[in-house]
Amino acid sequence: MKQAVILAGGKGTRLRSVLGDVPKPLAQVDGEPLLGHQLALLRRHGFEEAVLLVSHGAGRIAAWLADAAPLGIRIRLIEDPEPRGTAGAVLAALDQLAPVFTVLYADTMLGVDLSRFRAWHDAAPDAAASLFLHPNDHPQDSDLVEQDSAGRILRFHPYPHPDGEWLPNLVNAALYIVNRDALLPFRAAPPPLDFGKDLFPRMLSQGALLRGYVSPEYIKDAGTPARLDRVRRAHASGAILRASLDHPQRGVFIDRDGTLNEEAGHLRRAEQLAVFGFVGQALRRLNDAEWRTVIITNQPVLARGETDEAELRRIHSRLDSEVARDQAFFDRLYFCPHHPDAGFPGEIPELKRTCDCRKPAPGLIRKAQSELNIALEHSWLIGDSTADLGAAEEAGVSSILVETGEGGLDDRYPYEAGFTFRDFSAAVDFILDDYPRLAAAAAPLLERIGSGEDWFIGGCARSGKSTLAATLARELRRGGQHAVVIQLDRWLMPEDRRGAGVPERYDMQAIEAAFEAAAGRTGGEAIVDLPFYSRRQRKPLDLSRRLSLPAGTVVFWEGAVGVELAARLGLESHAIDLQADPAARRARQDHYARRLGHGADAGSVGWAAREQDEHPVPAVPRAEAAHVFTLDPVLARPNAAETRRAIQS
Repeated sequence: MKQAVILAGGKGTRLRSVLGDVPKPLAQVDGEPLLGHQLALLRRHGFEEAVLLVSHGAGRIAAWLADAAPLGIRIRLIEDPEPRGTAGAVLAALDQLAPVFTVLYADTMLGVDLSRFRAWHDAAPDAAASLFLHPNDHPQDSDLVEQDSAGRILRFHPYPHPDGEWLPNLVNAALYIVNRDALLPFRAAPPPLDFGKDLFPRMLSQGALLRGYVSPEYIKDAGTPARLDRVRRAHASGAILRASLDHPQRGVFIDRDGTLNEEAGHLRRAEQLAVFGFVGQALRRLNDAEWRTVIITNQPVLARGETDEAELRRIHSRLDSEVARDQAFFDRLYFCPHHPDAGFPGEIPELKRTCDCRKPAPGLIRKAQSELNIALEHSWLIGDSTADLGAAEEAGVSSILVETGEGGLDDRYPYEAGFTFRDFSAAVDFILDDYPRLAAAAAPLLERIGSGEDWFIGGCARSGKSTLAATLARELRRGGQHAVVIQLDRWLMPEDRRGAGVPERYDMQAIEAAFEAAAGRTGGEAIVDLPFYSRRQRKPLDLSRRLSLPAGTVVFWEGAVGVELAARLGLESHAIDLQADPAARRARQDHYARRLGHGADAGSVGWAAREQDEHPVPAVPRAEAAHVFTLDPVLARPNAAETRRAIQS
């Protein structure tokens, strides 16, 4: 039998000013008492019985149940006027409870996928109990829980916390699944006895297995007038329903080192962690906008034996504590402990292997997708390396490269950025402020694009070609189509082999061969081998990527010779010429040259060269392009902060 125990014995003293003598389980939220919302949730998730442990206001609660419409779930009331505490009340009623039961508090409002929670609990039958844990925006004054990477609870950190202590932002949310037999040894414990402060710590000290189920779903107590008002507002806005994991979630996957904190080689100790000052406020913006924020990070220091999991927890506890100063939090964190290469002193042999979770493999993203029900086509990844870009692309997530850390200049993997920003804060601003307007501006173009078509985006350097291509591809994916971007700069030739003018910089014959290979997708899957050109080193590298194109894939061929390529292929009707203000392009060119480390005067020299031989060339076929587009008015944001800059092309 699927049974829930609802603790409804509190006096509701703090709510008396707004409820009078009404018991707090009957506090109204949108015309329905808290208890009614809880019973409806239980019914939705297949619970057959709810056992209410009541004392204060038992008669009023019984009267409401008698008058309520059919609830679709069997109700039993157990009245006990003795003040036993939350755990004490359950222990006193233990003989009347099912072998496994779920515990709810009657003064909480929750929108939790209880079926998912129960399945997680059942996967570890040896666990005495599973505690629902979640991050919040005020861990400093909350009871916190520490657990290992397998979900085993290690210790409890009750409030108040010592000043300056780094603690994980995992709050005991007062929702539990309990194996009845695990409580039998504690029946004789004298009341009052609280679950979080008394019983669970005692069980842990005696060797019981307690597990923490981490979820970002909505669960808040409504035990004060202010908290009740907040619950009412959340329900009215639909936030409670949207947060439940039985609804698809939007996620922002976030790399750690170089993106959230300064790159420190291989971070081994919490004392080395230096979080960028802008991270907390930007993260808070994502929290407030209801995006699931998920860290995914490679941590080969574990495989190499340079640190252990306990120290890694300290590092992440410090990260939690740093962003909590801005009332911000991460919903989940996933790390890969593996490393494929052996030969390090002190290495851990069982972790020295090739895996599917080390970026650029998409395993961590896939795990988060499964556990948090994340809709990847609506999600983003923010990172600083080509490994981050690869994990995003292999998982079907739109990526944003930040210029902090490695800035995508590591040349380790053959992946390219579509969107590039100075830092994490600017990337968040783009997601929340600029991208919706950008997608709306691109909508007329999207209406013209059919399944399986090739489109060509050309224009001068730094005009926003990759931005437009990435936007069109993302919007098509959000609509259920498969779409990819192929950057024509992959076929740039070594400088000593280039001729005069733009087309002579590219291996146009190889590009046309790649187009022919991609055309094979009309009859099924096509395979295209993509070379890699290092902009930093100014030469092709021995890196290649095999791109699979299922039938129906839309391909955007993006680069300075995009319109030229369309004209050569007789596809001018699918050519988009992207134009931009010369001053804005010049500023972006200067910044780009400095970022690549090409010298203080490289930007000016490069600009003069482009104006002389590149700018006139794209202008020649411009009349042949069926579509002319500019991003300037879309991305212009008066009074924007210095970090909120237009995207680099």
